[in-house]
Order: sequence, then structure tokens, then C-alpha cells
Amino acid sequence: MKINFQNAKLAQVAGFVEQFPQNNLSQIVISGKSNVGKSTLINSLCNNKNLARTSSSPGKTRQVIFYLIDEKFYLVDLPGYGYAKASHTEKEKFSDLTNKYLNSETNINLIIQLIDIRHKPSREDLLMLEWINYSGIPYVVVLTKADKLKRSQIKPQINLIKQSLPPEMTESFQPIVTSAIKKQGLDNLKSAIQTII
Repeated sequence: MKINFQNAKLAQVAGFVEQFPQNNLSQIVISGKSNVGKSTLINSLCNNKNLARTSSSPGKTRQVIFYLIDEKFYLVDLPGYGYAKASHTEKEKFSDLTNKYLNSETNINLIIQLIDIRHKPSREDLLMLEWINYSGIPYVVVLTKADKLKRSQIKPQINLIKQSLPPEMTESFQPIVTSAIKKQGLDNLKSAIQTII
């Protein structure tokens, strides 16, 4: 089944469990820290810079956003975590919605966990990776913003990130390195999604 990623539209913005889509379409989840580049990656994958709203201010995505791709599956944008300026109450609200989504009866087929290649995984990144690993849901780690590094810096950064992971995750660690600006790694990510779908 060939997927046309350009045939994409905003399907649902959910602030409550009751607003999650009630059908059996597969869901591919994109998770990551605030300002890791989730919206930019979605726009690049779908070749539509206006599909997902991007912001220079992190922490803007406060709901679960569902994009319908080629009438075949949903790309699901979870609220970004780790935004320092969000109040404790706001953080709890985002976290609660994310937990409700991940533990709902949705048809999650793949989780795409984004990590900024320039930095070691944060505490929240590691907690999310541990949850994903424990859940048994297939996942792929995507390292974003590779264009911000020199080519010679990329491999050492991958090794640094790998060393930060829980031991049970290091053996199978094969991240997809991406740059939305240079369109790097997008075909590999599309192939991973295509395989799962």
C-alpha cells in the first residue's frame, strides 16, 4: 500500500478523551520535548508548510492533534513536554492528556520519539523512552535538527545520546537522523511508517 503523504489534512484537535477519533485507522504518534521540531517535521513529511502550526515559542501544542494522511492513518502530534515556562498546573494538564491518550483504546501502531541531536536526552525524554520500551509498542527514535551540526559532529552526538539511554535500549538503538530544512532522513522515516502501515 503506497502512501501519498502530501494528501494530508487536519482531522481533529482533542483536549479531551471524548474528542479522540472513534474509528479503527492506525495511529502513528509523534512525541518529543517542546521545541524539538515536531510541527516542522510533520510539515516536511507532508510537504506542506501550513499543515502544522509552528511557533518560535515552545509549549504551544497543548492538545492532541490528529492529521489524516491519505485517508489511511492518523499522524498524531502529542503535547510537547519539558517546557520550563509552563506552570505546574499546565504541565500536569498536558501530562494527564498525554497519559490518557497513550492508555486509551486507540490503535497506536508506531511511536516516533524525537530528540534534538544537539543535546543529551532530557529526564523527560528518558522517562518517555522507558515508557515506550515497556509498552511494547513499536517505536523509532528520530534525531532532529541535524543541519545545526557539522557533519563531523553527528556521529559523536549519536554515540553520546546512545550512552545516555537505559541499557536495555542501547543494543537496538538505530536512530533516523533528520533535518527538516535539508530534507535529510525524511525518506527513511516515511519508509518506517510505510512498513508499519
